Order: sequence, then C-alpha cells, then structure tokens
Amino acid sequence: MQNMLKLRNTWSAVGYNAGPIAMRCLSTTASCKDSESWFSKLLVRKIEPTKESHSRMLSDKEIIYALHTHNVRPDSMGDYLNNYKNTVGLINEKKTSLSCKLVASWTVQVGDMDQCLHLWKYTGGFEKIDQAKEDLWHDEEYLKLMNERSKFLRSRHLQYLLAFSYWPQITSRTGKNIYEMRSYRLTPGTMIEWGNNWARAINFRKHNNEAFAGFFSQIGRLYNVHHIWCYKSLQDRKETREAAWRSPGWDECVAYTVPLIREMHCRVLAPTEFSPTQ
Repeated sequence: MQNMLKLRNTWSAVGYNAGPIAMRCLSTTASCKDSESWFSKLLVRKIEPTKESHSRMLSDKEIIYALHTHNVRPDSMGDYLNNYKNTVGLINEKKTSLSCKLVASWTVQVGDMDQCLHLWKYTGGFEKIDQAKEDLWHDEEYLKLMNERSKFLRSRHLQYLLAFSYWPQITSRTGKNIYEMRSYRLTPGTMIEWGNNWARAINFRKHNNEAFAGFFSQIGRLYNVHHIWCYKSLQDRKETREAAWRSPGWDECVAYTVPLIREMHCRVLAPTEFSPTQ
C-alpha cells in the first residue's frame, strides 16, 4: 500500500492521474511489470542547477526569430494577405538597413482557423530588432500598411524565439509542401532537460528531410517550444511519423519528454504565395 501511495503522489507531482485501472493493474498482478517499467520512464529525472542561461546553452543568441501570429477576420483573408504581401515587399526593399528577412509565411489549414503565421529572421541580436523597429516606425508607407491591416485583424501575438542549436539548419523548401507546427508549453525549469532529450530524438527524424525548424521562446509566452515539420501531404505525414515509432530508441525519447509538457497543440500550415519556403 505504501508503494501505491508513493506512485500516486509521484504522478500527482508531474500532473498526471494514472486512474483506477492503471493503479489496480500495478498493484495486483505480477504480469504488469512491463507496465511498471514503462511508467518509470515517464518520471522526470532530477535537473541540476546551472549558472548558464538556457539561451546560451541551447542556441546562438546572435540570430533572433520573430513569430507573428495574426488572427484574421473570416471575411477579410484575401485583403489581409494582399496587404501583408505589400508589407514584405516594402521591407525587402529596405533589407540592407533592417538586417531582417522573411523565412516563412503560412495560413493555418487545420487547427486555429483564420490564422496566419509569419516567421522573420534578424541577424545581429536584439540590437538589430531595435534598429529595425525604429526605422519602420518612421516610414510613412509602412505605417499606412499597418493601419490598413488593423481593419482585417481580430487579434495578434508576437514571440521572439531562438533556434535550438541541435536542429538542422533552416533551408527553404520547393515544390508543394505542407507544414506542421507542434507547439508545447513546458514546466518552468525543464528547458535544458527538453534539449538534452531532443538532441538525441532529432536523429530519428532526419531521414526524410522533415525537420524544418525548432525554436524556444525568449520574449512573449515563455517556456514555449515550437517544432516545425515539412511533409508532402497528410498521408506523407502519417507514414513518416509511423516510421519514426518503428525506430528503436524513439519511444524512450518520447517517454522522457512527455512529463515535461503542460500543454501542447498542433497546426497544419500551407505556405502563402509570397512565402520564401514553399
């Protein structure tokens, strides 16, 4: 009985309820030893204190990514996309002074509908972001486009992100593709643990060139992680993910990262016509 209570308390600490069926299985039959072994993988290992910041240990701080999330009025999507295309063109004309470029632009096809995501890259750290903002806020044409765009939006959100150093370098894709953004909200203090496990896990997902980008938040909603995958179709996504589960070691990586997650969701994305990656 003491062992049952200890197990129940441990699961409560990481936010899980094993439920009466699982508890009965663990406490009454010897044949459930395999289940005990699987459950033990999900227990979070101790995280040692560190004097290094997460950003210094996990990423290159000189490259900052800005993820703009725009929730668009359902009757204004066409006008909105035309407006943003013109905004991208304006910024591209000034790119020598702004030190930023659009990496990707998407509309959400599955998930949060009537939503668009735009991913920008700034080279030179937050100093370049400050300079770009100062420049654009004194550009009359840019301000005019911003004012026009506000009529098409319901809400918007901005996050500044760093790329995980163990992910493959971001490269633009050609042809017809869909993207999946899997977003995770982690328990505070577990980002290093997440990085340690995914540094191994990403090796199981490199074979089909599906890994597009991996980020963690610096400003905005904190302890957020975004993994972006590229597929040819939903069927290709299904087959690729099933192949990963057949790889020895993938299940263990997943088992160690699951307890670190407080919330997660995914969105299937389609590139806009002006997105550099297709």
